Amino acid sequence: MTRQPPFTHDPSLTAQFMPLQSAEPVIEPVQSLRAVVIGGGTGAPVSIRTLLSMGFETSAVVAMADDGGSTGILREEADVTPPGDVRKCIAAMAADPTDPLTKAFKYRFAFARNHTLGNLMLSALEDAAGSFPEAIEICERLLHARGKVYPSTLDRVSLVARTRDGRYLEGQAVACHSRTALDLVQLRAKSEIVPYEPALEAIRQADLIVLGPGSLFTSIIPNLLVPGVVEAIAESKGTTLFVCSLADMQGETWGLTAREHVDALMDHGMAGLLDYVLVHSKVPLRPDDLANGIFSAATGDEPESTSTANMGDLELSGRVRPVRVTYNDIKHIQAAGPVVIVRDLVDPIRPTWHDPQALRAAFSGVVRLCRLR
Repeated sequence: MTRQPPFTHDPSLTAQFMPLQSAEPVIEPVQSLRAVVIGGGTGAPVSIRTLLSMGFETSAVVAMADDGGSTGILREEADVTPPGDVRKCIAAMAADPTDPLTKAFKYRFAFARNHTLGNLMLSALEDAAGSFPEAIEICERLLHARGKVYPSTLDRVSLVARTRDGRYLEGQAVACHSRTALDLVQLRAKSEIVPYEPALEAIRQADLIVLGPGSLFTSIIPNLLVPGVVEAIAESKGTTLFVCSLADMQGETWGLTAREHVDALMDHGMAGLLDYVLVHSKVPLRPDDLANGIFSAATGDEPESTSTANMGDLELSGRVRPVRVTYNDIKHIQAAGPVVIVRDLVDPIRPTWHDPQALRAAFSGVVRLCRLR
């Protein structure tokens, strides 16, 4: 029998991002620009590392609805603020990913209910220091974080989701593994949900606001449901960019197309607030400009996008389903306002992860476009 190793850590592809540490800038330095990543889970760290490699002053605003795994145990048994997504973002901002403390911060203990050291540290420090923000600041100092991480709220919130076949699911961990795609999510709390003001200020001051990549309904959208967050995005003079996921691995977006991802964002408060949408395709989808991959709306007889969102697991084969995009999807998205940028973004070895170099080049292209506009 194969023995499970005592120490593991969450997949973060740290090694994949190491080349960005010493990469030559693909655009002129952007040290004076501020970026904020809105999300959570394993997706937000991808954008965080990319932006840091470009010289952005980078912050992250993180969802607080997580109730699964180690975080769920700590929430239920210790009544702490959910630490998991915050931990991942702090680790992504660490100055030296190879530093022993940074590596240990991400360790999971199989012999101790699969808790991570970072989760335990944040929870213990929340109690010892008296507040979750102070716990975050201490961990940022310990790891020499190159940016700031903010919870979107300090209130104890939970997620309620409605599926596309009309069922209601309670809790983030249940919702993300739905057997059919989600249609709507809401936050619940025992009292009025209050936003964390430093998070709102980071959004207002940002030159670039990046949503994703990551779990659409359980990592990205829960931030938008906190009162004041969408308003802060609207008040910001920065550019907003949505990084669409490459593939489905969890039930919440089973079979949704890129168009349906964007529609979901619009339905949850982002209508009129998205400037750019970054999607993956290995082949050009009839772009007007093959050099930059930007599409403009046009007419034609291309087949409509076909969603499989209402199909269950038995009707969908395989564990990984690429998020599909068609020419008509591009037309639909751009008719609503955002400029769509299409790139081959997939890591050749791991089909659910973005290639760091390709993502960095795409972000650089967005910066150039912002300056031209």
